[in-house]
Amino acid sequence: MPEEQWPLIPDVKNLTVAINRALNGNQKYNLLLAELTKAGKDKENIEDILSFLRGLLAVSIGGDVRGLSEADLESLEKAICVEIVGKLDVSLPEIETPYHRLSKWVRSIDRKVPVEIFTTNYDLLLEQALDDLEVPYFDGFVGSRRSFFDLRAVEDDLIPVHWSRLWKIHGSINWYQTTKSGERKVCRSSQPVKDASHLIYPSHLKYEESRKMPYLALIDQLNRFIRRKSSFLVLSGYSFNDGHLNDAIVNALKSNPTGMVLALQFGTFELSKDEGVGLRYPKAYELAERQHNLNVWTYDQAIIGTNLGEWKLTKNSDDEDKDIKSFVYPVKIEGESGASRPNVKLGDFAEFTNFLKKFIGSGVGDQDA
Repeated sequence: MPEEQWPLIPDVKNLTVAINRALNGNQKYNLLLAELTKAGKDKENIEDILSFLRGLLAVSIGGDVRGLSEADLESLEKAICVEIVGKLDVSLPEIETPYHRLSKWVRSIDRKVPVEIFTTNYDLLLEQALDDLEVPYFDGFVGSRRSFFDLRAVEDDLIPVHWSRLWKIHGSINWYQTTKSGERKVCRSSQPVKDASHLIYPSHLKYEESRKMPYLALIDQLNRFIRRKSSFLVLSGYSFNDGHLNDAIVNALKSNPTGMVLALQFGTFELSKDEGVGLRYPKAYELAERQHNLNVWTYDQAIIGTNLGEWKLTKNSDDEDKDIKSFVYPVKIEGESGASRPNVKLGDFAEFTNFLKKFIGSGVGDQDA
């Protein structure tokens, strides 16, 4: 896909395309990809690439590994991180974006329980929207010159209720690692750290660091959230490709039958003809068919209470149904003249935040949709 056709930030697949293209002339990087392929990993997934690289780096001290020295691996890690930051260090183009609509909903009412937002994205778009709308939030870090991760504040919930929580489970482009008195610390800067080679990105390292590292603390926070009585977590845009995160979600749901996770998925249940043959989110479906309080909605089908079915429109025209019906779109059935089936497109983040906007109306500064 040509770079100029990409959205504001690419997904993991297109981010990997960009990195592979940028580093194509680097012989060491090409060697890394060749070794990655031999190991049965996916060279079109930057998470696999980083995990494999960092695995080699951990055992490279004192000798080469698969033809790559410690210096080679460190250089490659830094080059990859620089490319990631370059692609994700962007700003929202306007004040009325899906991120701003989500932020407006967050600030719309005073709450007895704070809103908690968990994200695997490591761009700064959500932070920008929250800042633009002056929504107070806590992300686990305190301090101004070199913010540091405050584990106690996270685990003991010592933050005011009117502050929302923003938990970046896979890290962020403005996180970096430093060493103080022989102890490694994770810090956050006000801007992306473009020259840091130890940014916190998805890789095996996030599982092997001590519990003081943000990843494990934030996974624990997700676990605690889902285990609360009558908890409700909405997932938007999560592909269920992170096995550790899947385990955390499902295990918490198993221990709390009053909790509910609703996964709003982008696209149809199956791949389109142009995309190939097969299911779009097979892991999500597998988990939802076994776990009654994990529901998965795609545009054309849904798994609710472990049961798979297509969306159907009812004849009920009560006013209370009008808001949700405005997000249902008819799609023509191929080969059947005049026939159509409903598609529920809340799996599109833009549509979902428009749905949230219905709850708060048009506030000051809103633009007409």
